[in-house]
Amino acid sequence: MIETVQRLHRLLISAASSMQSPFLLVVRLCWGWQFVQTGWGKLNNLEKVTQFFTQLGIPALDLNAHFISTLELVGGILLAVGLTSRLIALLLACNMTIAFVTADREALFSIFSDPDKLYAATPYTFLFASLLILFFGLGKLGLDALLVRRFQSRLGPSPATAAVQCP
Repeated sequence: MIETVQRLHRLLISAASSMQSPFLLVVRLCWGWQFVQTGWGKLNNLEKVTQFFTQLGIPALDLNAHFISTLELVGGILLAVGLTSRLIALLLACNMTIAFVTADREALFSIFSDPDKLYAATPYTFLFASLLILFFGLGKLGLDALLVRRFQSRLGPSPATAAVQCP
């Protein structure tokens, strides 16, 4: 009985692990596209963005409006294709954290009293997707992974990789 449970557990772990890269690809594609759309929308309505930032008390209005709009547009593209994924995910996570603190503070601080308010806030899913990529990487399906495989095949394994592979 115990052997059957252990075998089923290994099968579950193997099946779930084999879905990690496709899952991360779907997250990157979906939320990268969402970031692209929000960044594009902001770049095409910089006056509105600047007015909104004024209401929030954000300094250097024009600079921040251009920076955030461009970060979301370019960051979304890079996230979707899997290039500099963790760095972009870090920047986007910081952006969404600031969005929570400045624009959705009430939702952020209702995490224990009314979690539905937190989950319904616009920055929540953007932040969650960014953190998934930041913490788990892009998986095997993206330009970062392709570049690593390409350079490793040309240069051979690094000393750290070779040390890990040795018995």
